[in-house]
Amino acid sequence: MNTKEDFLNGQILLIDKPLEWTSFQAVNALKWAIRKKFSLKKIKIGHAGTLDPLATGLLIICTGKFTKKIPELQGQAKEYTGTFTLGATTPSYDLETEVNETFPIDHITDASIKDATTQFLGEIDQVPPIFSALKKDGKRLYELAREGKEVEIKSRKIEISEFEITRIDLPEVDFRVVCSKGTYIRSLAHDFGKALGSGAYLSELRRTKIGDFNVNNATSPNVFKENLEVNAST
Repeated sequence: MNTKEDFLNGQILLIDKPLEWTSFQAVNALKWAIRKKFSLKKIKIGHAGTLDPLATGLLIICTGKFTKKIPELQGQAKEYTGTFTLGATTPSYDLETEVNETFPIDHITDASIKDATTQFLGEIDQVPPIFSALKKDGKRLYELAREGKEVEIKSRKIEISEFEITRIDLPEVDFRVVCSKGTYIRSLAHDFGKALGSGAYLSELRRTKIGDFNVNNATSPNVFKENLEVNAST
């Protein structure tokens, strides 16, 4: 089990972020657990890529000297699984906000759903959601969105190397996506709805891989804390 020196010298910790936790809360939970266990005044700790509160799955948390590895880890390809709900949109492109528009889905077939994925493969231009933590003029976009301000958001180049439909049970469509850093799956949901001549929002999201790291090897923050209390040697 890890010692105080291990955490200070640097560890890569794989955490399965629970639903409704922020990534910051997950980092904080580990930070407090490590500090308390080893009576540390401070320890460097950070995560390699935010997950929205409504998403679950792999969060890579680096401690000590390994916090220097964060940019390199953030740059790796990511795999997500989840669910799009067709026939409606929300301002945040997910369940954080209420449905604001509904659309017909009678014309959508299994074949058209599978065909639509091909439009998003390779390098594409994607516009991030207005409800995101990106900054414009020093303010986060979601702050401007909540104030009801109109904001022009520039598109950016992202890459989707795999986009697979794993279940169709309209209005729900399950998917698996492998994509580059900076991809918003919420924007993909929104654009996917448009591509089908309808609307869509992201109703479930789980990050399953970052590079070679897999969520199957991750533990929840609470299990991490329990293991630390039981097993760690000071």
